[in-house]
Amino acid sequence: MRIIKTAVAAAVAVTMLGSVAAKAQEIVIKFSHVTNGTTHPKAVAANEFAKRVNEQMKGRVRVDVFGGGSLYNDDDLLIELIKGKSVQMGSPSLSKFETMTKKFRVFDLPFLFDDIEAVNRFQKSAEGQNLLRSMEKKGILGLTFWHNGMKQMSANKPLMSPSDAKGLKFRVQQSDVLVAQMEALGATAQKLAFKEVYGALQTGVVDAQENTWSNIYSKKFFEVQDGVTETNHGIIDYAVVVSRRFWEGLPSDIRTDLERILAETTADRNKKSYELNQASRAKILENGGTIRTLNADQRAAWVKTMKPVWAQFEDEIGKDLIKAAQASN
Repeated sequence: MRIIKTAVAAAVAVTMLGSVAAKAQEIVIKFSHVTNGTTHPKAVAANEFAKRVNEQMKGRVRVDVFGGGSLYNDDDLLIELIKGKSVQMGSPSLSKFETMTKKFRVFDLPFLFDDIEAVNRFQKSAEGQNLLRSMEKKGILGLTFWHNGMKQMSANKPLMSPSDAKGLKFRVQQSDVLVAQMEALGATAQKLAFKEVYGALQTGVVDAQENTWSNIYSKKFFEVQDGVTETNHGIIDYAVVVSRRFWEGLPSDIRTDLERILAETTADRNKKSYELNQASRAKILENGGTIRTLNADQRAAWVKTMKPVWAQFEDEIGKDLIKAAQASN
């Protein structure tokens, strides 16, 4: 009888130890993005988020970052996030989400936001936060927005009036709104992956492009263009998204800590992304690049030419959502 009791006690102890070990098992989060290098705003934010999680939640959660598309490109990432098995988090460009919901097209409308602070106010508003939750039924949860910055235009010729863009081939992201935007200028739009842009500009596959100061400087686009026109006509931002299946399967205390760390990272990196863009603008000039600025009349001409694009997509985006974005100015 004593032997039996001892055996039972040992079995219970093993079961309890196994349960404790299971609870203590480290949760691994694979974070995928397509940016190369370590200085891009998205790469910096992803690495900072991982660093904070790995330090503050050591032994409980570990974030492994896979940049440069080494794990998935953004299109495949969204598909895999729905499954929630091989990857758990990522930060695609906002233009990528139009395959999930047309509401995200609001971010691609030209001259909708006056500056990055207006973008920030809209993203923090009830309407902006609702966008993060708009893909729940498809298996993806949005957690926050990360800034890159406002877009500028460059070409193989000066761009001072909308007519200067006529006939040019512009590289754009995978967005029908951006295609319509270029068509409004009398230009041709060509959708190309970010990593292909420098070569396409250099060889004449495309004549022009739109991007943030940090992208233009880090990828040296200004070296193969006549100059950059400071238009601030749109934005390039990202949404940090997570597999709904994975997220809802986490213990509540784990989710709370991850949300806190992500919020801290976002506040810090979004502020610094603006500083990085301004520094990149200065470096373009320091390295022999040309930057052209628009006066009030010239800017008004660009707005007049490109703003009609709003009407083409207002039914899909929603008039109320566009008005809410305008109100952020």
